[in-house]
Amino acid sequence: MGAAMAARVLSAGYAVTVYARDPSKAGGRALLRLGARLAASPREAARASDVVFTMVGHPSDVRSVVLDGEIGVLSGLRRGGVAVDCTSSSPDLAREVAEAAKRGCHAVDARCREGTREGRLAVLAGGERGGGGVVGAVVGGDWARDDVYGAGGERAKLQDCEPDSGGG
Repeated sequence: MGAAMAARVLSAGYAVTVYARDPSKAGGRALLRLGARLAASPREAARASDVVFTMVGHPSDVRSVVLDGEIGVLSGLRRGGVAVDCTSSSPDLAREVAEAAKRGCHAVDARCREGTREGRLAVLAGGERGGGGVVGAVVGGDWARDDVYGAGGERAKLQDCEPDSGGG
């Protein structure tokens, strides 16, 4: 899903910098042919960006990719930047990311569903309205409505109620 989102953002005319712990999973050569730049670390990707999307496998991955003080997204994101985590995670971790982002950034906890390749995103999000609005301007679609459900961690609570989430 991340490669499809990046391709849509590129096709809208935005500059895209990608990072993957395994570069073969960064959308491969297709994103690079479309004009994406490959970063050596999450921090490097964040330094080149106003909005950073993360979509990793597990909460421990979010900790290393987003929160790590030396190489993480928040260590490189500029003041006013937006960190959007699309990982299925826990409310506690989403709140931890939101708290860490308070140093001058915005954090949005988002779950993107179906229609990414077609440019139609159904999104559950938690975070500051300012962060969601910036994201809406970038990806359009349902994001443009700025549907943000409470503070960081609230999206994860909503996700737990969804039938396909594996939650309670």
